[in-house]
Amino acid sequence: MVWAWILGFIAVILAISGIKMLYQYERGVVFTLGKFSGVRDPGLTLIIPLIQSMRKVDMRIKTADVPRQEVITKDNIPLLANTVVYFKVERPADAVIKIEDYMFAVRQYTQAALRDVVGNAELDFVLTEREKIASQIKEIVDAETSEWGVDIESIKIQEIELPAEMKRAMAKQAEAERERRAVIIAAQGEFTASENLRKAAENLAKSKGAMQLRTLQTIRDIAADPSEKIVIFMPSEGTGLLKTLLK
Repeated sequence: MVWAWILGFIAVILAISGIKMLYQYERGVVFTLGKFSGVRDPGLTLIIPLIQSMRKVDMRIKTADVPRQEVITKDNIPLLANTVVYFKVERPADAVIKIEDYMFAVRQYTQAALRDVVGNAELDFVLTEREKIASQIKEIVDAETSEWGVDIESIKIQEIELPAEMKRAMAKQAEAERERRAVIIAAQGEFTASENLRKAAENLAKSKGAMQLRTLQTIRDIAADPSEKIVIFMPSEGTGLLKTLLK
């Protein structure tokens, strides 16, 4: 009688242990006597204790931070770069059966792809075309991880750090470029001003007495300040215009 109670208690415990619950974002990979036997959907599910086992797989998008590492560009410039990978499991059975630790594998493969892509690009391209670099890395990693049932959503290059001496050299180059542009702009301004003056002089020369009239107008503007004293030596033909202007 006692043994019956004990066996009944053990049977109840085993039956309870066979009841599993999967959340909406989870899938269960079931093995029967060590062999794959199916994938369970969210909700309550039953497995046979001691005969079956189940591995839960999270189907949500995951974030893997790839640590900063040194990479060398095609023109032999060392850089420090770190990336972030966004990915999710599409086929839970493959993610469990074909790869031991898919998160670790994604990070390692992304590191290798980053070194390969940056190593085939020059510094200017790496600094100005981060999105293209990230897209190339994504294509390489996605082609490999698709065999594991993992889909790479996106890869972002968070930071690219240059050596200190390279930063100083680039700062000097940028300063020299700004000075060059300032000189060009100033020269263009001087050229435009001289062209305008030339055209104004030509227009004034076409009209008799226009130059003297313009001179008198300038004098009148200066004479608006009573503290100013102006001595003018001018030809006799300009006195008539002066009398007319000062009336």
